[in-house]
Amino acid sequence: MSALDVLDTKLVLALVEDPRAQIAELAERLGVARNTVQSRLKRLQRAEVLRGGGREVNLEALGYDVVAFMTLEVVHRDLDAVVAGLRRIAAILEVHEISGRGDIWCRLAASDTHELQAALRSVLRIRGVIRSETVLALHTHIAYRAEAILRRSIEAAGQPAPRDPEQ
Repeated sequence: MSALDVLDTKLVLALVEDPRAQIAELAERLGVARNTVQSRLKRLQRAEVLRGGGREVNLEALGYDVVAFMTLEVVHRDLDAVVAGLRRIAAILEVHEISGRGDIWCRLAASDTHELQAALRSVLRIRGVIRSETVLALHTHIAYRAEAILRRSIEAAGQPAPRDPEQ
């Protein structure tokens, strides 16, 4: 599934905005029947557009399979303005202020290298950006996860952690 229709996109956006929304709430919000929401959710999960119980969006399944990491050097007095500028670029998924080489780290997603290049050029046009370094992700071996930390926390409290479905 590389393209969503407008209703699918609205449904995914509604889940991103409110991950705890119930089917009835989603149906009311989108102006469709509950059965429509249920069937769309099932289809999106089967196509792996939605993972993690239907609340995590798999951008790769939507055709955004070019992932890049960008480190920026910025003029420190312009840091807030740079972050505000980055917020306006849809391709940017995350922004972190970092220590070490560079000042800001960004994760971007694009449908192809031309779209990525356009996003990179937009970043470089932001006042206060001095220089950038971009690397492409070739493969994700471990996606964002919190389960391992939560399991360790439970075990540190002397309790057995629930069985890990990945093992």
